[in-house]
Amino acid sequence: MPPSVAEVIVRLREAIPLSKAASWDAVGLQVGDPSGEVESIAVCHEVSVEVVDAAVADQIDILVAYHPLLFRPGRTFVAGDSASGRAYRLAAAGVSLFVVHTAYDVVAGGCADALADALDLEDVKGFGANWPADSAKIVTYAPQSAVESITSAMSRAGAGQIGDYSECSFTVEGVGSFRPGAGADPVVGTPGELSQEPEVRIEMNTPAGRVDNVVTALAAIHPYQEPAFDIHTARANSGFIGRVGDLPGDMSLAAFSDLVGTTLPASVRVAGDFGRLIRRVAVVPGSGSDFTSAAAATGADVFVTGDVSHHRGNEAMEHGLAVIDAGHSATERPGMARLYSLVSKMFTNTIDLTHIDPNPWGRA
Repeated sequence: MPPSVAEVIVRLREAIPLSKAASWDAVGLQVGDPSGEVESIAVCHEVSVEVVDAAVADQIDILVAYHPLLFRPGRTFVAGDSASGRAYRLAAAGVSLFVVHTAYDVVAGGCADALADALDLEDVKGFGANWPADSAKIVTYAPQSAVESITSAMSRAGAGQIGDYSECSFTVEGVGSFRPGAGADPVVGTPGELSQEPEVRIEMNTPAGRVDNVVTALAAIHPYQEPAFDIHTARANSGFIGRVGDLPGDMSLAAFSDLVGTTLPASVRVAGDFGRLIRRVAVVPGSGSDFTSAAAATGADVFVTGDVSHHRGNEAMEHGLAVIDAGHSATERPGMARLYSLVSKMFTNTIDLTHIDPNPWGRA
């Protein structure tokens, strides 16, 4: 029996955890029925008109895309060449759409690593935090006998689940005790007498948007009339969207820019002294100019990315960092080949649509 869309997504998320996607990103299932059957899969760089044409013609069941199709709120959902129009065509044809984007950028072996590997970088490390959605840690104390019921209630309300991670709760034995008053309701222990049951510290993580629900559940189940709890907001579990490493040997900026243009392939723009010898290289696939300062902080000699503005180029030069702008889609291209390889190894009937290039500027 063919797997369902939901079952396919489970396997994809195991390989590419969506919890590592940037907080602003639109990843996951964007179009489709989770219960639908999947007999054929296709992989694409971007959901262009040409990709939609191919997916509909080939009767694809689920399209795995790097770039999101639906990124901004729309007011209409009618057939046409707009993003919402393409989504309508996919839905009408029964084609589901699953997006990986920045979650795939940061994952080991993903888009950033593919770009570093294509340029033969050695001793590669990550840089440039890619922050996911904010989370919160809820801390409370309770009698040991009440821990299971409290953590279960908090879990049902949404705690203990951050992105693709579950069972995030843990308990640490405390040394506190409690003295219930005569008006305590419900009563735990004998009013006025110090309880001998040890308190336990309970910590559970939760997405920031579920805090109110979790606190309500905690208060409803806790044996104390007024349970004490603290909430700590956090930015955590960041992946790294860039990679920095060394070339096998020194190379002039001019020679390295030629290598980048030939390897990707791409038309490149270069900011820097063409005669300068470079060795350490920072890379960010796609539109990475926001990470110019982070790239400079790595000690890199040159930064390879796409969509670099005039001001970002000057900023890099002020840091002593040369820049090679190889274009948005070209710097993602090595990752697209690797994405197709990943999906095709997981599912037998996988069609490669990554050759449909979304670059609007053309190639050299």
